[in-house]
Amino acid sequence: MQPGDLDLFDVDNFGDGFPHHYFDVLRRESPVHWQPAPPPERQNRSLMPVREGFYAITRYDDVVQVSRTPDLYSSELGGTNLWDPEPPQLDALRNFMLNMDPPKHAKYRRIVSRTFTPRAVQQIEPAIRRHARRIVDEIARHGECDFVTGLACELPLVLICEFLGFPQEDRHRVFDWSNRMIGFDDPEYQADIGDREAAATELYLYANEIAAQKRGQPDETLVSKLVNGDVDGEKLTEHEFNSFVLLLAVAGNETTRNATSHGMRLLSEHPEQYDIVRSDPERFLPTLIEEVLRFSPSVIHFRRTVTKETELRGVRMAAGTKVALFYGSANRDESVFPDPHSFDVTRDPNPHLAFGVGEHFCLGASLARMQLRTIFNEVVTRLPDMHVAEPPRRLRGNFIDGIKEMRVRYTPEAS
Repeated sequence: MQPGDLDLFDVDNFGDGFPHHYFDVLRRESPVHWQPAPPPERQNRSLMPVREGFYAITRYDDVVQVSRTPDLYSSELGGTNLWDPEPPQLDALRNFMLNMDPPKHAKYRRIVSRTFTPRAVQQIEPAIRRHARRIVDEIARHGECDFVTGLACELPLVLICEFLGFPQEDRHRVFDWSNRMIGFDDPEYQADIGDREAAATELYLYANEIAAQKRGQPDETLVSKLVNGDVDGEKLTEHEFNSFVLLLAVAGNETTRNATSHGMRLLSEHPEQYDIVRSDPERFLPTLIEEVLRFSPSVIHFRRTVTKETELRGVRMAAGTKVALFYGSANRDESVFPDPHSFDVTRDPNPHLAFGVGEHFCLGASLARMQLRTIFNEVVTRLPDMHVAEPPRRLRGNFIDGIKEMRVRYTPEAS
């Protein structure tokens, strides 16, 4: 295989998961690799168009460098996806923190950041453990279930609804909206861009109903903080509020759900590693979680746009050039991780980039780690022979490495 043999725009090249064999070649032979745009006839015309190609950034140190220099590599200039939005669409995307540069990004992040600090997460650990026990209680006596809907999605949904101030009985509406917005290349979730826009509109209308109840009556929920807080003395506009809620609701459950599913998949595929975790969960659960995040990060890539002519590894890039940071490749960089293609639950240190790096480091990283450790502690101590029984059904796409369905079997827990 040679650089250029795989089209990174073609989502079917990610159909069996991240194509590590190809990225091994790119890291070695073309670490800053030009991927031309597909011709119009090969594009999905129902979705946003792609007019320009991009440079694939594949090595660990380069992903870190690009992430830490937003003055050269902007999230705001063209957004963080590979398509090329028209000006009105780009203006809307810039309401999302994900698509902001400093100093604006830090100002907006400050509104909600205290909710997700390690100290704040530690304070709610008992509640997270209670939720995890109840979730496993629901499936423990069945002997089999769909891991995604029965286990992986539940804890993130319960917690993000608690944080936002959404009633728990509505959490599966959030699950549905998330699937329809993230699954933009999967025909099971979206036939065209209108499906994503409809899901976003439904979420906006719902969130604004909750906001109306919170306005002027502050509490500790995120919706209350958003409608009653301000940025430099100015209240959030309706567009800014909607974008905040969408990002928190979708990112707050989608990535952790998929990390949980990948964790169970990887343990089933590596039974000798599963045995290590079961032998001493308290010792090995923390390192298991970090290795799952390294080995199968939920986010495949994020885009940046070059702000002024620059050079990376001898490659000259003009202002306006797109680059894509491939986290799955950085996490298998041989110069950073010994034996990178081995799934090793004892790996330590493990400086993976699954949560990003720099100013856009994942806001919910501490919460995600806590959820993963808690739910896997319940599984390995109560249902220790749980294993994947059928090949998982993967999300079609090259943005999120998602699992839609994964049947598992286990010895039922006694009443």
